[in-house]
Amino acid sequence: MNKAQTKILAVIPARYGSTRFEGKPLADILGKPMIQYVYEGVRESRLIDEVIVATDDQRIVEAVKVFGGKALMTSPSHFTGTDRVAEVARKLKSEIIVNVQGDEPLMKGSFIDTAIRPLLTDDNLQMSTLMTRIEEVRDWLNPHIVKVVVDQKNFALYFSRSPIPFPRDLQIGRLESNPFGTNRPLPKRVFKHIGVYVFRRQFLLHFTRLKPTPLEKLEKLEQLRALENGYRIKVTPVNYEPLSVDTPEDLQKVIAYVSHPNKNEGL
Repeated sequence: MNKAQTKILAVIPARYGSTRFEGKPLADILGKPMIQYVYEGVRESRLIDEVIVATDDQRIVEAVKVFGGKALMTSPSHFTGTDRVAEVARKLKSEIIVNVQGDEPLMKGSFIDTAIRPLLTDDNLQMSTLMTRIEEVRDWLNPHIVKVVVDQKNFALYFSRSPIPFPRDLQIGRLESNPFGTNRPLPKRVFKHIGVYVFRRQFLLHFTRLKPTPLEKLEKLEQLRALENGYRIKVTPVNYEPLSVDTPEDLQKVIAYVSHPNKNEGL
């Protein structure tokens, strides 16, 4: 598929209500709302033609307008961000749709382009995403960090909140310390998933019509719906340490990074 003939739309789902952090998209980061950081990061992409914030709250619409972005009101009844993205996709005719999570204020356009390229080079591919190496044992054990196992061609085999892949000889009782020994790093093929999803438009609309699957409901991971229905997901590695904002404490970490970027590594 030729990029010159392919219109690519990025949609940032942004919900105001949140159990752990209400109003998160409008959280202040050094004078700018978090949604602006996400939007500006997406605009750095060389492949995306249009960026839209999809929200359920007029306050977010107004905030996006203030910094010159585009936002659309969507149904308040959506269960997932992907459903919100699909609503926008139904109204527009872009061939490729990128779902960029609204809680990733440090996401770079170059990483988004990395996720897009597989769909431009393989016409049979319907969906792609990103992963990065897990370096810390605590991240491998953290159920809030989603792990992904891939095959030799970097197609997803499974996504899980559990520590996977799991060494057979590992002693369960050592999990709270470094299970691999103080001088042994995590295995090279231990990856965390990065929440950027790229879909062909028709597949996205089909995907959101599929019923939630057993493993999806168990792990609370939407992408398992694709795997359980037999669809392949390309997962491309990038050198990126995501700083997602789920809580006010996470926000403080992002503020610290933005305040002193030269003192931080991994981005």
